[in-house]
Amino acid sequence: MTTLVSSKPGDLARHLLFVTTPALWPAWPFLPVVRRTRGAEELGVMFDARTVCGRTGFSSTVFKTNLFALPPTVDALLALPRESFDSGEELLASGWAVD
Repeated sequence: MTTLVSSKPGDLARHLLFVTTPALWPAWPFLPVVRRTRGAEELGVMFDARTVCGRTGFSSTVFKTNLFALPPTVDALLALPRESFDSGEELLASGWAVD
């Protein structure tokens, strides 16, 4: 017998709610995210740049860093390697999930 592993129906909605609602982020202004593929794990953080420093265009961006290795300044954070998406749905479709 083969059993398919699938996520619960509410999981995608829960992740979408979190990536699009910074007020819910437990480590605000950051939200740790992870992408697990083929046994590998990529860590990243989302950053509420609009509220913190008035910068727009980063609401669906994952900065390639770990919550515990954040740079000391906003400019240094924004200079990190990153992946930007057009929407929270696109971010989740690429494999990122709330950690």
